Formats: sequence, structure tokens, C-alpha cells
Amino acid sequence: MKELIDKLYLNKELKSEEFKALIQGRTPELAEYLFEKSRQVRMTHYGNDIYMRGLIEFTNYCKNDCYYCGIRKSNSKVQRYRLSEDDILISCQTGYDLGFRTFVLQGGEDSYFSDEKLVHIITSIKKQHSDCAITLSIGERSHESYLAFFNAGAERYLLRHETANAQHYKMLHPPNLTLASRKACLFDLKQIGFQVGAGFMVGSPFQTVDNLVEDLLFIKELQPHMVGIGPFIPHHQTPFAKEAKGSLELTLFMLGLIRLLSPEVLLPSTTALGTIDPLGRELGILAGGNVVMPNLSPVSVRNKYMLYDNKICTGDEAAECRFCMQKRMESIGYQVVVSRGDCISLQ
Repeated sequence: MKELIDKLYLNKELKSEEFKALIQGRTPELAEYLFEKSRQVRMTHYGNDIYMRGLIEFTNYCKNDCYYCGIRKSNSKVQRYRLSEDDILISCQTGYDLGFRTFVLQGGEDSYFSDEKLVHIITSIKKQHSDCAITLSIGERSHESYLAFFNAGAERYLLRHETANAQHYKMLHPPNLTLASRKACLFDLKQIGFQVGAGFMVGSPFQTVDNLVEDLLFIKELQPHMVGIGPFIPHHQTPFAKEAKGSLELTLFMLGLIRLLSPEVLLPSTTALGTIDPLGRELGILAGGNVVMPNLSPVSVRNKYMLYDNKICTGDEAAECRFCMQKRMESIGYQVVVSRGDCISLQ
């Protein structure tokens, strides 16, 4: 097993059966061996620097009905909200004063935010903070929409593929959503020139080890600049309310594999990790991660953007989130840096 990790470390790839053997045969000892390698690779490319993204959850309206998501359109118990452009700009200014140089605008697929509205928001942020990067995470849109956002100044786009197996994708989504469409969007974004982020849930309902292997092979094929993974956590107002949550241990192992597979990738240690374990985000960094995403959304709306149950930090002010994160990273020997934090291959 250690030889397979060494092979992945040296060659940046494995065959599907080798990935499967590693995932199925993992032990605490093997995981620690993997994490030593993944930290070494991350240190080579990024040192002890941890990049900070300011997350602004600007709408929880969504036209989709994904079976795992707390803000799915058929959840009538959600208190819906939309931030105004002024709200978003105030959040960005607060973040800028706290040292954030990347803003992540995340929301459901909300048709209220037309291309025109979003272009205006992007342009306004860039006018105020020309030294900052803008990341969008707003789902599937047309080529024309993506191009308009890119031309307005957005540089990055996060679009988790959720699973690289078409059959599994159908089990998680209603019939109008397809993996083929999702993948087409990702390749489209890359062709336009975005720094692209993909990713998947670990431990989602019906997921197999073969599915996880397909996720790794898809990441190798896509060559994204960012990969966001986190454990599946059920939401009590979804069809998957009674499903078991994903495993911290397996999520960390997958983070380590992704770091060796894509050494230069930006790899967040997610809020979901911190939700299933009090030290989850620290452990994610120690497994090879190098990005954290404190929340800049106004406190008044944070508990309304609930994709899964028991999400942490919903009552904290932006400054609390930012300095809490800094202390957490320092406690394990890392430093949060004031930087756009571009993927090393683009610097």
C-alpha cells in the first residue's frame, strides 16, 4: 500500500484498480504515511501559507431540487432571502478591511440575478477592490453568461460535479439535471479562461468506492485549479434526511490523494469538515489542504443558507470568523496570508 502512495507521489497518477485498493485498504497508519507525503507536496508548492477566501452567500433561492440540499426549491420551510448589491459591497468592504483578497459569491440557481445584475455586481466589486479576485459559485449557466461574467472581471468559478458517475448522479438529482450538462459547464468555463473548481461529496447516499475512484480520474482529466470536497451531511428537510453522514476519516484520506494527484491544486479545508468534527478544518489542512473560507455574509442571513444541518459559524461576525480561523491555523503551524492566493501554476 505504501508503494502505491509512493507511486502516486512520483507519477501523479494511478490506475483505477490501484486507487480502489488504496481506498479500500486504508488504515490509520497508511493515512498518516499519505498525509506526510501530501504535506510535503503542499509545502513544496505553497509553503506554510494558507489562503483565505471571503464567502458571501448572497441568495438562498434555487430553481433546482437536488435531493441532498437544504435550500432545494421544494423545501417550503426555508426563509428565503436575497442580498442587495449594497449588502454585497458592504460585505466585501468589511472583508477587505480584514485582509481578504478573494471574495466568493455563492448562491442557489436564482433567476432573479440576471446576467445584467451579476455583471453590475462584479464590475462594482472590481471598481472598489481592483486587487481582489472574484469567485462565482452559482451553478449551471450558458456559455454567454459565463463569458459575460469573465469579461466583467470574475476570474474563478466553483462548480462541484458532486459525482463523476452518471448513474450515481441520477440518484442524487431530479431528472432535469444531468452529469453530462455539469461536465460540459466545467469544460466550458475552463475554455473561457476561468480558474475552475470542481469537487464532490464524500459519503453521499449510494456512493461506492468505484464512484470515488471515478471522481479522482475525472479530476485528473479536467485538471481543475481548485477541488472542493467535503463529507455529505444530511439536512432534515430533504429526502436524504435519515441517511448517514459522510466520514471524516475517508474525507481526509481523499484530500491526501487529491494533493498527490494534483500537486498544485488549491484545496480547501471546508466548513463541512469543521461541522462534523471540532478540529475538522485543522485536520483538512494537515491532510494537504491550503485554503479556508470564513463567512462574510451578514449575520442576519447566515442561518438561512443551510445546505445541511448544524452548519457552524452561523452566529459569528466576519471579524470573529477571520481571527478565529487565523488562530486555528497558527495552532497547527500555518499562517493565514493576505493574498489573492492564485493557483501556483498561474503565478
